[in-house]
Amino acid sequence: MTTQVAQIGFGQVRHIRLRPQRHAFAYPTFFLMLPMRSLSQDNTPLAVNRRGIISFHDSDHGDGRSPAQGGALAWLDELLATEGITDATGEVWLHCYPRMWGYAFKPVSFWYCHRTDGSLRAVVVEVNNTFGERHCYLLDAPCYGVEVQAQKVFHVSPFCSVTGDYRFRFMRTEAHNDSGVGELPRTVVRIEHHNEQGPLLHTSVSGKLEPITPRSLRRAVWGYPAMTLMVVARIHLQALKLWLKRVQFHRKPEAPDAFVTRAP
Repeated sequence: MTTQVAQIGFGQVRHIRLRPQRHAFAYPTFFLMLPMRSLSQDNTPLAVNRRGIISFHDSDHGDGRSPAQGGALAWLDELLATEGITDATGEVWLHCYPRMWGYAFKPVSFWYCHRTDGSLRAVVVEVNNTFGERHCYLLDAPCYGVEVQAQKVFHVSPFCSVTGDYRFRFMRTEAHNDSGVGELPRTVVRIEHHNEQGPLLHTSVSGKLEPITPRSLRRAVWGYPAMTLMVVARIHLQALKLWLKRVQFHRKPEAPDAFVTRAP
């Protein structure tokens, strides 16, 4: 397998609530895009499983296993095998937030699981809520640009009931320079939440990708010095705004018995 290079994305998070009160916001952000099968061979300046201003730790994902236990990749391979997916043995790209200053909260991470020929075999959407719970949506045989639906079973926001479905769409453009000016590759993830009344939420995270270098890490630190702390702060700020708009509050139900929800 060709060694891939760890990447960092600079872009934006967008969120639009359509009803009963319209509510929208957008924030600049950065995120990691890590080639998990190649990461140990990649001489990346990113701090991996060690202290750093910006770092990645296997234990922040999956069942929290340490690198000595195989790390998050071993967890993912076991999850896929349990679900009968045995041909996702190519590169696995993990789109996630890092730890910053030793702190991380990762509302959602995306595991892009490829076959050895480079085609996309599955996407695992790893969701965390602010109550310390985690759930995964396994999207079987998705295609870039094509919508995939999954039943919503996991509590995320007290202003949305655990009903309806999510509609995922993943897009990726590769680097090109047809015009003579180099264009960075770009990734976009769009998630819509629909319930019995129709569309409720439109969310997206997008960004242009570039290799992780000392320079790009400095850009992240100087441009977003408290990014991971601000993720949690902004969640609570937007919740306060929804409460002030008198959007209905839903008590948290019990987490689903199954850790993985498969779709389609």
